[in-house]
Amino acid sequence: MKESSEKKRRVTRRKSSVSEARTYAEIGDFWDEHDLSDYWDATRFIRVDVELESEESLYAVEKGLSDTIRRAAKERGVSPHTLINLWLQEKVQKLKLGPGRG
Repeated sequence: MKESSEKKRRVTRRKSSVSEARTYAEIGDFWDEHDLSDYWDATRFIRVDVELESEESLYAVEKGLSDTIRRAAKERGVSPHTLINLWLQEKVQKLKLGPGRG
């Protein structure tokens, strides 16, 4: 499975102090599964400059379906984002459509 350059990029200065993640993708996965209110005392004010380069498309999902996906992802130990992408890749393969061909 080919990962996007965003998932491969390493955190340049140092790992995240709360999640101890080494990549931006790992930081995202951590916060998909954790609530900031549980870690508020471990935070500090910082200034960050962000350059967003999205290679993803966003689609609306009904709340009930979203809740089911979150539960299914948690049971499997992955983020909802990862689970949805895996499911969609499986479906596209069954349809014999490649990326950009559908």
